[in-house]
Amino acid sequence: MRRPESQPKICDYEGSNYRVDFWEGKGRDYEDQVERIALRRLLPGSGRRLLEVGAGFGRLTSEYHAYERVVLLDYSFSQLEYAREKLGDGRFTYVAADAYRLPFRPGTFDGATMIRVIHHMADVPAVMRQIRRVLVPGGIFILEHANKRNIKAMLRYATGRQKWDPYDFKPVEFVELNFDFHPEYIVQQLEQAQLKLETRFPVSFFRVDALKNTVPTQLLVGVDALLQHSGLLVTPSVFTRSHTVGNSADNLNTSFIFVCPDDGDELSHDGDTLVCRQCGKAWAQREGIYDFKAPVNEMET
Repeated sequence: MRRPESQPKICDYEGSNYRVDFWEGKGRDYEDQVERIALRRLLPGSGRRLLEVGAGFGRLTSEYHAYERVVLLDYSFSQLEYAREKLGDGRFTYVAADAYRLPFRPGTFDGATMIRVIHHMADVPAVMRQIRRVLVPGGIFILEHANKRNIKAMLRYATGRQKWDPYDFKPVEFVELNFDFHPEYIVQQLEQAQLKLETRFPVSFFRVDALKNTVPTQLLVGVDALLQHSGLLVTPSVFTRSHTVGNSADNLNTSFIFVCPDDGDELSHDGDTLVCRQCGKAWAQREGIYDFKAPVNEMET
């Protein structure tokens, strides 16, 4: 795919076994359940159209039943294939694209979620601007981020076993394209993108193998659910809910939601492809998935 040279690298899960290698049967029932509790608490009671950025194989998509339409976006075509196989079409639309170039009209969604994704983003402000652009006035954005100011990191820093400072606002890249963020840095980025923080929950207080292997999962989940209201932002994961402020478009009544991801111009149908009227690039729909990763008329052979 030909991307602007200035665009950051993208963490690509294409062809990976992320679902079975990381989640299913890997001792992460606790994390899955407490994240679902936080998500349910933050989601509105109803909505028209929701965008899930980094939907992957659709782990959390069952939580979005209050929305009339749900768009699952991920950079990995193969992850979306599995999600579509599991979920079918119906209320769902599947889009392969990257978060730096969302192929949607301004004001297309009244809700968006981004969970276990932003820690792979090297340019957080750029992603926030894209999210803000596609949300309607007052649209809800639910974000989960990895927290650098967690208990384990603070203890390691205090005892000299960790060089990077968990209290510093600057994101830390501990592995390539894997970032931890200070909670207040995330708030700053939301505000700069005209997304106003409403509330946030600390999640996964007991993400320690020694505890998960000895204490019943449901007990850990129950206590975690209570502590999510504590405001103690010392967990490895933090969930936030914000809403858009300022002027923006409102295209919720528009059935055709796509624009060219390269120039934002109108697209027209040409068989199974969408063609940009401005630049002439053509984007395919294949196997029920809109593919905006590379224009079909510019793919390298």
